[in-house]
Amino acid sequence: MQLNSSLKESDSFLLTTESSPEDVDIDKEAVEVSLTKPSLPSSNGGGKNGKYLGQRGNSVAFQKSEELQKTLLAHRHERHLVILQDFPDPDALSCAWTYQLIVQQYDIKCEIIYAGTLSHQENIALVKLTGLPAQRWTSQVLKSKDLSSYQGCILIDNQGTTSQLMTAIQQAGIPIIAVIDHHTLQAEHKSEFVDVRPDVRATSTIFTQYLQSGLLALDSSISQHVKCATALMHGLRSDTNRLMQAQEEDFMAAAYLSRFYDAQLLNAILQANRSKRVMDVIERSLKNRIVQNNFSIAGVGYIRYEDRDAIPQAADFLVTEENVHTAVVYGIVHDEDELEVVIGSLRTDKLTLDPDEFIKEAFGQDSAGRFFGGGRTGAGGFEIPMGFLSGSNENSTYAKMKWEVYDSQIKQKLLKLVNPKDDPIQSE
Repeated sequence: MQLNSSLKESDSFLLTTESSPEDVDIDKEAVEVSLTKPSLPSSNGGGKNGKYLGQRGNSVAFQKSEELQKTLLAHRHERHLVILQDFPDPDALSCAWTYQLIVQQYDIKCEIIYAGTLSHQENIALVKLTGLPAQRWTSQVLKSKDLSSYQGCILIDNQGTTSQLMTAIQQAGIPIIAVIDHHTLQAEHKSEFVDVRPDVRATSTIFTQYLQSGLLALDSSISQHVKCATALMHGLRSDTNRLMQAQEEDFMAAAYLSRFYDAQLLNAILQANRSKRVMDVIERSLKNRIVQNNFSIAGVGYIRYEDRDAIPQAADFLVTEENVHTAVVYGIVHDEDELEVVIGSLRTDKLTLDPDEFIKEAFGQDSAGRFFGGGRTGAGGFEIPMGFLSGSNENSTYAKMKWEVYDSQIKQKLLKLVNPKDDPIQSE
């Protein structure tokens, strides 16, 4: 597929498909997609003569856009939940908002929810400055909700393994309608629509392709569209390391969004200041780090739930040290209910190191066969529940002993991969 980037006076572009022996059954007529004004998809499929607005070519992006449209048409007038990971990032937040705007055309009402918290200063600024409609559902909020009023849920930028809400959703019998993500496939999904593309660097790129395909025509005169495009640009930029790890389709998505986003608004989001608590965690990571074979490994002790995003920020900082290509930072995160989990982040600029493989090999799986973590290009993370050992930290001696045990165990698992010859303990 080739994209004709020369815009006509009507602000439209042509989508053309190259001919090939495999494409003999494909309609090779270019389909013109108007970008000048939004149009509601009709009940017969939208577009002229009931045809989809995008080209029916062999492009995965357009095939998936058409499939999603058909799925949404089958769920008109329903009420859905968009489930994000417990600690949603800009990629997840922006895509969920885009999805909400898309499905409004089908009279589908959806709520964007997450169970954890927003602690990264840029995520807080993103939500506050754009008015992004995401809601935190704690366990208490969840108890007050009538889940029977929802006909389906959608997983965006996750596959259900990183959300505390999924247990309640499954117990309520709410079906998964769609899974849209760019991380490695975690399991077979019993979902009507699945668009999981690990080769794509950001879920924001996938959703921008949906927009380009005609699922929603952005209008720069509509404030909500401008703010959403700004959020998508932030999500794309965030997950591609400021576009330094971007591929062709990411750059094409950014080029499309450049027509609509607000550069001043994005700059304000990016200029959000780090809190003193975040700086304290970064200081602890510097103080506690050990460096071996160009890996920097640091345990930062106990961290409050709302400061959880200080861990990846510390990893971002440590990986900038001279002669370090990979940084891993971890700590015990606790909330007001005394629930605790070991949370860690990995950052690397070594091209031959796959964060997903590294983390899965280091920490393995739980009793249900689910990996404790995973990753994508340049970054990864892990979460290990502490279960029975959670809480009781009012005894400082006990809390210190507990941290020392977990700190030693995590370092041992990491050093088995970093220095396999130096580890006297043999793997099973």
